[in-house]
Amino acid sequence: MKKATVIKKYARKEGDTGSPEVQVALLTQRIKHLTEHLRANKKDHSTRRGLMAMVSRRRSLLNYLSKENFEGYVKLTAELDIRRK
Repeated sequence: MKKATVIKKYARKEGDTGSPEVQVALLTQRIKHLTEHLRANKKDHSTRRGLMAMVSRRRSLLNYLSKENFEGYVKLTAELDIRRK
């Protein structure tokens, strides 16, 4: 998926790029891409560090979303195939 289509799909309203849903969806897309990169390049430690930072930021956003809108959290994790804690 391209970035614009992800934003359009998960945005709350027109022009929304900062909502937690959009941020989580974009981070998930980048995490999947970097995971594939790291499968081919096992010794790329700087990318692995960046990946861990993205996973941590996504977890923080998901924690916030679960507190603010639990139904939206459940729906988003199901759509993006993210494991819940």
